Amino acid sequence: MTIGSPANIAGILIVVISLSAMLIWVERRLIAIWQDRLGPNRVGPLGLLQVVADMIKIFFKEDWIPPFADKPVFLLAPAVIMTTMLLGFVIVPFAPGIGVIDFNFGLLYFFALTSLAVYSAVLAGYASNNKYALLGSLRAAAQSISYEVFMGLSVMGVVILSGSFNLREIVLAQQGGWYCLPQFVGFVTFTIAAVAESRRAPLDLPEAEQEIVAGFHTEYSGMKFGMFFVGEYLGVTLNSAMIVTLFFGGWLGPALLPPLLWFALKTSIGIAFFLLIRAALPRPRYDQLMAFGWKVMLPLNLLNIVVTGAVLLAWPGGG
Repeated sequence: MTIGSPANIAGILIVVISLSAMLIWVERRLIAIWQDRLGPNRVGPLGLLQVVADMIKIFFKEDWIPPFADKPVFLLAPAVIMTTMLLGFVIVPFAPGIGVIDFNFGLLYFFALTSLAVYSAVLAGYASNNKYALLGSLRAAAQSISYEVFMGLSVMGVVILSGSFNLREIVLAQQGGWYCLPQFVGFVTFTIAAVAESRRAPLDLPEAEQEIVAGFHTEYSGMKFGMFFVGEYLGVTLNSAMIVTLFFGGWLGPALLPPLLWFALKTSIGIAFFLLIRAALPRPRYDQLMAFGWKVMLPLNLLNIVVTGAVLLAWPGGG
């Protein structure tokens, strides 16, 4: 297969959407194992049909639009998160010859889409005309814009070492060693920023039920709520794939497995990490989250860039 072929595009689209739906079941089962309980096990073998039951429920649930909402914007908001997350997968290098498009500026394209994704939460909160939804959207905007800065800075060391914004070239540059070691600070800060950008627990402050009901999607129901839900899991999958690409050598691995399986295995571990921290860590206060970003992550990332540049200048080819 060649990059951008119809078979490539159709296969990636089907796998990504199916995986995002199945992650609902995977998350419930993993957290149940951690908490020493059964999890979904009634509908179908091992509870696998629970996802189908949930989808049927969402399809037939009343799709209500509040009379006080800004209807056009209210309808647009869920589509934004779905569209931006799906478009993000077009630059992911799954394996040699497998992908949708090969951009020389693929990394910049990824950051552009993550910046656009925040409009989903902002528009949803604004259009709902609900004070809790508005508070959630304000939190989402401040959190996403702040952590986009740290996410962008965290990969500058990778760009310096590889000399490229092309994701395939970044993967190939790791043949001598994965960047998770020389760029450990960048890896950790990128992962934290990815959790914040995905608005996943424990950094799901825009949706903090104890404080603001459900945040920006308080007034949503039916399929529109389902689109927010699937968009969140698409974001988890996309961010896991990007972590693997930037810091864990992408499809690179011993010849025991095909490149695509190596990429899938690494990404699965990343997804499992995203899902399990929900059961392991408490939610911080909002001021603690923002202070940690600007007072800890920003200086660390700037220091990482300076040290990486200095080492590369002092030891050309050492990266």
